[in-house]
Amino acid sequence: MTTGLGTMPPYLRDLLTSDLALVALFVVFVLEGAMLMYFMPSELVVPGALALLGASPARVVTVLGVAILGATVGQYLLFRLTRRVGRAYLLDSRWFRVSEDRLDRFEGWFDRWGPVVVPVSNALLFTRGMLTVPAGLADLDDRRFVALSALGTAVFESVLAGLYVLADATL
Repeated sequence: MTTGLGTMPPYLRDLLTSDLALVALFVVFVLEGAMLMYFMPSELVVPGALALLGASPARVVTVLGVAILGATVGQYLLFRLTRRVGRAYLLDSRWFRVSEDRLDRFEGWFDRWGPVVVPVSNALLFTRGMLTVPAGLADLDDRRFVALSALGTAVFESVLAGLYVLADATL
C-alpha cells in the first residue's frame, strides 16, 4: 500500500501521523454531518485521509470509526437544532444552504417512507444528511435517529474506503 507521507516535510508527516490528525478528521466529519462543510466534497474525506495516513487494515478501521462517529455527532447536532428552532429558522439561516423546494422534496420522502430514508439517504451520493432536518421535524426518537444515521454513514464511508483500498492495491 502506498502513502502520501513519504514526500512531505518531516514536521508535517509527524503531525499527520499523530493523534491530532484523528482529532482534526473528527472535527471535519462533525462539520460534514452538520451540513457545514461546503468547502470540500465529503466523498473525498475518507479516501484523502487514507491517502495521507496510510491504508493498513488498522488505519482503515480507525479512519472509518472516526468518520462514522464524527458525521453522526454532526447530524445529531443538526437534528437537535432543527427540533429546537424549526424549519423557518433554518431556511432563513445563511449557513443552511438547502432551498425550500429541496427541503420540501426531502420532507416528502420522509413522509412517504418514514425513518428508513435516513440511512438510505446517508448511504447515497448527493443526499447525505438531507433527511436529518425532516427527521428532526418529525417525532423521531433520538436514539433511533442516531442508530439510523450511523448505519447509513457506515455504509457510505465503508464503500469509499473499500474503493480506495482496491484502487490503491491495483496501483
